[in-house]
Amino acid sequence: MKGTGIAEDSLPPEEARGQGDEEDEEEQEEEEEMTDEMKERLVAEKAESQERVAQRQAMAIEELIHTERTFLKHLQLCTGTIRTNLEKIEPPLPNLCGMFQHIEEVMDVSSRLLRLLEQPKTQPSDPSFLQHLCDSFLSLSQDIEMAYKEYLADYSNVTALENSYKQKEAQWAEMVTVVKTSAPEVNASNLTFFLVMPVQRIARYPLLLQTIQKHTEPSHAAYQSLTQAAHTAVQLNCRINEYKRFREVADKYKRTENLTIRDKINRLSGHSIAKKTARLSQFLKHETGMVPQTKDEEFDTLVAFFFVLEKGVTELQENLSAYLSHLQRLQSCRAEDHDLDMEADKGALFSREIAVALRQWIYPEFERRLHTLVFRPLCSMRELLVGPRNLIRKRRDKLLDYELLEEKSSLSYEEQAVANTYRTIHALLLSELPQFNARMRELLLAALGNLSCLLKDLSTDMEQLANSFTQQLPHSWMDSVEFWKWAEGSVLEAGLCLETLCQSVQDELNAPIVQPLSSPSQKRLKALVERHGPDKIYQLTAPVVGARDLDLTLEKGELVAMVSQMDTRGDRRRWLVDAGGPRGYVPSSKLMRFQQVAAAVAFPPQVVREMPPASPYLSATLPAPSNRRHTCHSAPPSPGFNVAAGNYLTQVYAGYDFTARGNHELSLRAGEPVRVLEPHDKRGNAEWSLVEARGQKGYVPSNYLARLPAMVASPTFTYH
Repeated sequence: MKGTGIAEDSLPPEEARGQGDEEDEEEQEEEEEMTDEMKERLVAEKAESQERVAQRQAMAIEELIHTERTFLKHLQLCTGTIRTNLEKIEPPLPNLCGMFQHIEEVMDVSSRLLRLLEQPKTQPSDPSFLQHLCDSFLSLSQDIEMAYKEYLADYSNVTALENSYKQKEAQWAEMVTVVKTSAPEVNASNLTFFLVMPVQRIARYPLLLQTIQKHTEPSHAAYQSLTQAAHTAVQLNCRINEYKRFREVADKYKRTENLTIRDKINRLSGHSIAKKTARLSQFLKHETGMVPQTKDEEFDTLVAFFFVLEKGVTELQENLSAYLSHLQRLQSCRAEDHDLDMEADKGALFSREIAVALRQWIYPEFERRLHTLVFRPLCSMRELLVGPRNLIRKRRDKLLDYELLEEKSSLSYEEQAVANTYRTIHALLLSELPQFNARMRELLLAALGNLSCLLKDLSTDMEQLANSFTQQLPHSWMDSVEFWKWAEGSVLEAGLCLETLCQSVQDELNAPIVQPLSSPSQKRLKALVERHGPDKIYQLTAPVVGARDLDLTLEKGELVAMVSQMDTRGDRRRWLVDAGGPRGYVPSSKLMRFQQVAAAVAFPPQVVREMPPASPYLSATLPAPSNRRHTCHSAPPSPGFNVAAGNYLTQVYAGYDFTARGNHELSLRAGEPVRVLEPHDKRGNAEWSLVEARGQKGYVPSNYLARLPAMVASPTFTYH
């Protein structure tokens, strides 16, 4: 060694190695002491860092719970105290309930989430609480989306309504005063302070959950659930924004605009004309097969089912409207107040009481329930169908624009907006139309079910009412065989009475119709007679409505001239007639010869000579020394076979051949003797007479009859 003067090289090898080992051990001990200190310091720093992370995590969790509690408290204050005080403003605020639309659903889902977070006994600082928070949020994520998306989609209407309130300064100032006095601790000046909170709250959920995730170790047991909850919150906001955009597009295009022609013309511009021209061109290419049409089987199926539902709702609502109208007319009939020539027995008395009960109690109650349970829902359903129908039509128009844009390699900003609009409408219909169709189908089936139940209840009430009276009638105690014999006989007897009544009514309706001709009708008749002759003039016995080509539509009593007694196919049931202007076909069964041509209008002498005399009876010269003419006027005496004319007896004969056109008329041959029963028809018209010949009775034209002296009657006319 140097200090001792002994060289190290002179030491034995064993001693030198021992001395080196001691030095290494000392260095190793020093290193171990330093490593322990570093480890302790690192462990302390790590523990301190974990504690800080845990504190931040707990603070973030506490912030989420606290802000949720404050959010719910403010909404409850807004919908409770503030709304109640606003409703007391005079005059009342228009559509105040629209300001709070869908906010109840937001409050409900918020209270449920807060209740779940406050339910466990563990504190937010407990590691197991984070798992409970994630599970609670994930379980309510769908309810949160449903509540918030409807509120956010309608929020633009809320702001528009508030702006309408601002237009009236006095009213708006009173609203601000009410809000400030109702919530002085909040320092709010208007309703927007509260109503915008749900819009801000839904966007804050991802930030709060991501903050909690940031201060959570990846090794934490709830880290995966927390990551899923944060991702769900982000996706939830994206879907709500997309739904809001869909709603804005739908609200824009589903409205029905009732524009006048002037408004439509004012909207025309070069751009709109070019756009509509391009759509028409594309549509014609589709129809002609020049360009294949874009097909979407899923969408086409949904639209086809929608139109089936629309047709069902529309037809049911229209039929029910007509049914209610007929029911009201039925209730207005008071048959019991009239004498119906019914025998004064129990049956007649009971029928009156039943009619009164139906009109006063059963029918009104049935009508009220039918209107409430079926008709009103159908009207509402029909209104709901308008929006989707307009959206489907707009999607068809936008599809034509979209097909034209697909042919271009690059799109401008406006063209890209058009393409996005089509995609939005198409996606909206694909997502919403299945739910709408399903819900509309349920409502339609429910309406049909209600209608069926109401009709069943009506029949039950009527049956009970009838049974309460029929038990007092004699036939109610008959056995089955005797009852049906009695019922059959009663029905047959009533049928015969009804048949007799119908026949009398038919005879009354089929009686000859003679109406005074107006001046235009006289001119038309004169022109027809001059053109076709008096023997071809006919009169309509009933209204005629044209159903085929060249058919005429004429009113009852109009005059026409027969041109041909068949149509071009040889059908004699359709006659070609001249109506004084147009020519066309009418049913021959609704035509009868017009007999009062000469009496209706004056014609040239050559025309008059071709027509029957206009007087009620033909005039005749009597073989008397004075050679006087005796004319019997239009007021004949009482019915009889022979009547007096001057000092002579006269006999009534047929002056012309007449062919009956119905059961109420009688065919005659010229010279045939007749007996005048009534010198007029049932309406008192003297142009037709009721006569008897050959044991048969019927009407004939009065101007076809001649009254001649009995002594010259036989040689004057030849009767075969």
